[in-house]
Amino acid sequence: MTKFNPDFWETTVSAASWRRFAVEDGLWYEDPEDLAERHRRVGRARALWPKIRAIIEQILTDRQREVVLLYFIEELNQRQIAERLGITQQSVSEHLYGKARNGRVVGGAIRKLRKACIKRGIS
Repeated sequence: MTKFNPDFWETTVSAASWRRFAVEDGLWYEDPEDLAERHRRVGRARALWPKIRAIIEQILTDRQREVVLLYFIEELNQRQIAERLGITQQSVSEHLYGKARNGRVVGGAIRKLRKACIKRGIS
């Protein structure tokens, strides 16, 4: 039975109905080329992680470091980070992306990391 929700329509689909879809129709289907590319990206990210971690430790404030690790490593969203740290979601966003001031964006861990990586030849 379909239930109305103002955000989306919720329907129940039986297992038999799911089996009628081809694997290629799945939400997360990857063809062999996509899979190989994802493995290359993951391998590169793993190889770069020690360098990135060192940069994180050197240039970010304690709070920026905490927010960045929760966001990228633990894959929490901004609301979840805010709840865990007892700060506002806006504050989390500012730690990650900076704050607009006098028509310019200042601060932000991601901007700092990007600049530091470019300076060290990491792209």
